[in-house]
Amino acid sequence: MNLKEELYNQCDAFVNKRLQNVEDVISSNQNALQSETKNSAGDKHETGRAMLQLEMEKASQQLAGINQMKEILAKIDISKFSKIAHLGSVIETNSANYFLSISAGKISAFNIDYFAISVSSPIGKLLLGKQEREKITFNNNVNPLCI
Repeated sequence: MNLKEELYNQCDAFVNKRLQNVEDVISSNQNALQSETKNSAGDKHETGRAMLQLEMEKASQQLAGINQMKEILAKIDISKFSKIAHLGSVIETNSANYFLSISAGKISAFNIDYFAISVSSPIGKLLLGKQEREKITFNNNVNPLCI
């Protein structure tokens, strides 16, 4: 397994774990809503239903974000190599290493830490389209790129 494939698989696992968590919350809330319906009426009942409805809306928004991440991952071609930073690029600098993909935070591959970042994040926007050995300045650090 190569580096890019390993990083991609970790991002995919990150998304699938989040998806499972959100699906568990939705299922739990649906069960709670059904049991609330069977309970007695009144202000306490209405407050409980309203809170569950808010939780369901929040989970639905999270689900939409997860689906968006899945779409982005589907666009990544891990076999594509280029000297210009693009979606799916692995970029190494003196201060940090990046995988242009989704915002999944710090991941490790082959005992090296990388940050899975979105191309719409500030550092992602800065890196996108840059060429190998080009220098970037981020957080007052100047770094040459290795793509």
